[in-house]
Amino acid sequence: VQLQASGGGLVQAGGSLRLSCAASGRTFSIYVGWFRQAPGKEREFIASISRSSGRTYYADSVKGRFTISRDNVKNTVYLQMNSLEPEDTAVYYCAATTYWLTSDHSKYNYWGQGTQVTVSS
Repeated sequence: VQLQASGGGLVQAGGSLRLSCAASGRTFSIYVGWFRQAPGKEREFIASISRSSGRTYYADSVKGRFTISRDNVKNTVYLQMNSLEPEDTAVYYCAATTYWLTSDHSKYNYWGQGTQVTVSS
């Protein structure tokens, strides 16, 4: 599985961004997750989605602000981020696993290259 993340950028606090994660290869039964990592901090789970069922799982810190979705025709998973805060500034990564909807980054075998999101106050 190969993953390509895109859509990051600079946005003002309160604004929105939509990240995309294009997947290729053996993608039928995978679960795709989004993580982020700010400088000096550990990688943090955001959300994951089942490519087949569309079932989702969110970190409490982003519930109500972020939405993960998928388009199986385009083989793409999206992360819609609303009401962004400076604390959301980080490099965002998409990752894939065949394990389950999990927040454990060690269970993800495939990683995209990351896309920078910067939220200004």
